[in-house]
Amino acid sequence: MIIRKLFKFENAHIVRGCSTQRCRASLHGHSYKVEVLFESQYLDDGQMVYDFGLMKQGMKALIDSFDHSIALWDGDDAQYIVDMKRHSSRWVELPVSPSAEQFSRVIFVMIDKLLGSTQSINGEREVKLHSIIVHETDTGYAQGFREDAYSQKMGLIELEKIIFSEGVRAEWGDPQLWEKMMEGEIFVNPDTV
Repeated sequence: MIIRKLFKFENAHIVRGCSTQRCRASLHGHSYKVEVLFESQYLDDGQMVYDFGLMKQGMKALIDSFDHSIALWDGDDAQYIVDMKRHSSRWVELPVSPSAEQFSRVIFVMIDKLLGSTQSINGEREVKLHSIIVHETDTGYAQGFREDAYSQKMGLIELEKIIFSEGVRAEWGDPQLWEKMMEGEIFVNPDTV
């Protein structure tokens, strides 16, 4: 069975190297919709694959990090990066260009890491991240699967190279969320304990 949770965020970016002049040369924004799809062949004690309430903590915080922020590619012009950081308190620096395709891969790797660090507390079994769908517009989206997220052909996503601004981190329920997740600390949803 597959379940889906929808998240939304507003984000600005430039996608260098793309075909269209507007996209590669002008800062612009999108109203993104992100679908997180989980799968399992089992149901938990509540007859669910995975309680949607469990997604309100770390998953929502990580995806919301991109809301009203600027997505920066660490390979872009150094002065552009400095200027954007100077003029915005909310930014996320990525090791890949912030296309819809790369957003699906980045979000997949982040949520997969968080899911692997989340303690099962209600009989959840073999819950896996199926895919991430990133709608950049109403008519266009990218869907990333595990083989895409961890593809060497597409370039590995190195989580340790993702940097969240202090303005983003200050709005997380736990400002140390990223460090704890990177260290593999086990998360428990406080609403369920």
